[in-house]
Amino acid sequence: MIYYITGGERSGKSSYAQNLALSLTDSPKYIATSRIWDKDHQQRIDRHKSDRDMRWTSVEEEKHISKVIQKNDVAVVDCVTLWLTNFYMDTGHDRDESLKLAKAEFAKLLNIDATIIIISNEIGMGLHADTPMGRKFTELQGWMNQHIANHADKATFMVSGLPLILK
Repeated sequence: MIYYITGGERSGKSSYAQNLALSLTDSPKYIATSRIWDKDHQQRIDRHKSDRDMRWTSVEEEKHISKVIQKNDVAVVDCVTLWLTNFYMDTGHDRDESLKLAKAEFAKLLNIDATIIIISNEIGMGLHADTPMGRKFTELQGWMNQHIANHADKATFMVSGLPLILK
């Protein structure tokens, strides 16, 4: 079962995903895809960690998330945006290669008998990126979001902390 949860920054995606996971199991797994980019980002990561209690198993995996999700897991993947950033940086900002690599990794998730809750940002609704690199990343994010949503069993859009069920 794939749940896809998207929305803007600070829309309540992580809280919603964590509560969903806890409603499905007493021992969920949290897959953190982020690299630590700077001090502010570290503080954000620390805040997210403090939101989770001892029931959670936390795993840090930047790109190969299928390797850390086991059969029967209930896993929250947080988040697609940071996961894609890792591919994008490692390919020298090659949008097409990043999309190819991300889709290949996502395909592996479809073969795991687990409940996977995937969080992503809907960045295409914000300001138009003012650099070519930013515009290519917005395209990458949008295309991958569409791909995940298309394959998800359930999809939710978060707005101001409220869930809007898409499918």
